[in-house]
Amino acid sequence: MDYRNSLFSSPLFLGFEHFERLVDSLSKAQEDSYPPYNIEQIGDHGFRITLALAGFKREDIQISLENNQLTIRGKQEPDSQAVYVYRGIAARQFIKTFILADGVEVKGADFDNGLLHVNLFRITNPGNARIIEINSANSKKLPQLEKLPK
Repeated sequence: MDYRNSLFSSPLFLGFEHFERLVDSLSKAQEDSYPPYNIEQIGDHGFRITLALAGFKREDIQISLENNQLTIRGKQEPDSQAVYVYRGIAARQFIKTFILADGVEVKGADFDNGLLHVNLFRITNPGNARIIEINSANSKKLPQLEKLPK
């Protein structure tokens, strides 16, 4: 039986098991450095993730986004005709995962000369801020939770 003592095993963190799984997956993702990648800032609100994918074709790559998790997968079909004297270019499948912050959107991807560029943009919307009025218990009767508008 695998008992681990983690921050999320505390009773104060009931229902946060998905965060523990996310932290576990992030730590495992950092163990594999293939394929190499860069993350660069483009302007004030843009980012670009660039992966070096020598030997891959556009058809070998899949990009998906689910719950702020950007996943890039690659799988090459082996060339059965090739006879290698030395093979230094990796030809293996990979899965690379990036967790995006809230408000970061994927704007598109380009594949050029063995480099995959994934363009991201941070949405800034200062219109979401508002001031919440605080009532005193004496000035107003507190609403019941079941009577609050949905």
